[in-house]
Amino acid sequence: MNITIDQLGSSKVAVIESSDVIIRDVQDALDLMASVNYNYECHKIMLQKANLTEDFFELKTRLAGEILQKYVNYKVKLAIVGDFDTYDSKSLKDFIYECNNGKQVLFLRDKQEAVHALHNIT
Repeated sequence: MNITIDQLGSSKVAVIESSDVIIRDVQDALDLMASVNYNYECHKIMLQKANLTEDFFELKTRLAGEILQKYVNYKVKLAIVGDFDTYDSKSLKDFIYECNNGKQVLFLRDKQEAVHALHNIT
């Protein structure tokens, strides 16, 4: 896993790059959040859809809700980048829509857009 920091003024975004699944469960998500905070003093994270277990996108597992609730509780902003049109679930599409209308978690198509959006949310 490679972590780079994109900084714009006082805003820092940790850009996570890995070809592996790095979040398989809530503890993995907490570990990533703590590592980024401790090592980079950063509270905004961007990662690829491929870095999340597919169970995250099966809402009935409740994994997405549990993970995202932790990020909300610790005030860490998160952008997940990828093509989400491959999912047929109406509830997942609704979930993504609702997240994208908030200021905590974003599901976006490309890295540039995600980094820009994270820099612009407070």
